[in-house]
Amino acid sequence: MRSEDSTNSEKTLEKNKLQYDALYSSTSGAKMIKVLQRFEAFLDDTTQTDTSWKGFYLNDFRKQLKGKRVLEMGCGDCLNAAIMTMLGAEVVANDISDEPGRIIAELNASGVLPKPITYVFGDFLQYDTKEEASFDFVVGKAFLHHLTLDLERQFLEKTARLLKPGGQARFFEPAINSLWLDKLRFMIPVSGRPSSLQRKAFKAWEEADPHPDRPNSSEHYQQVGLQYFSKVDIYCIGAIQKFHRLLPSGSFDRKFRRLAFRLERYLPKYINDTFARSQLIVLSKAS
Repeated sequence: MRSEDSTNSEKTLEKNKLQYDALYSSTSGAKMIKVLQRFEAFLDDTTQTDTSWKGFYLNDFRKQLKGKRVLEMGCGDCLNAAIMTMLGAEVVANDISDEPGRIIAELNASGVLPKPITYVFGDFLQYDTKEEASFDFVVGKAFLHHLTLDLERQFLEKTARLLKPGGQARFFEPAINSLWLDKLRFMIPVSGRPSSLQRKAFKAWEEADPHPDRPNSSEHYQQVGLQYFSKVDIYCIGAIQKFHRLLPSGSFDRKFRRLAFRLERYLPKYINDTFARSQLIVLSKAS
């Protein structure tokens, strides 16, 4: 008899697959090639402006990639996999959606990449056991929070096995370090999500949302990470920058985001961690 955790995990994966098949079906490899032709300028700009890119590449990660073997889980539109390849990494990209395989085939055929990206479709947990202890980095950009807690434990255990001794896993995820702030956040409607005060509409949104109901606090990631890794470092960002969502898009919005990141350096750690929008989780395997 299958456990409730197992059933919920399968439903979550299927929900995610359907959502991302639809989301990436319109992604064009041709548009990405234009970005890659000026990837240094793109990376300089986006790591100063956009939370996910700034967080993922914190602490000069771009300089650590040359000559390294990297596995990206949940590669999505494949832009990050391609950027890491341009930075000199040998990249293996994995996703449960069919679409990234098509995008990567276009990128590999374009001649713009210094080396091809290897695409592995399907369940990460079934990834070839011959690849264990073969990666310098295993990474995910907004990935773990899509998993049930049962799946998360399985994925982290598998990640630890795939890393070389001294290797690192690097995940950029939402930070929910204050439950009352999270409740307040849901009261404010944003594009694609109604206010929680609109009970019927919000309930319908919740039912369609592929994200499972689970903790995403720094404390949670610290505790679960230490079950499989020797060290966990967490860097919270976006305590001020998160408010840009209340502004109209445009040049002022981008200026505000850049300024916000600079101002966040002066916040006390407790304030920054409490109000942070996102967090980088770095999990280190013992040498």
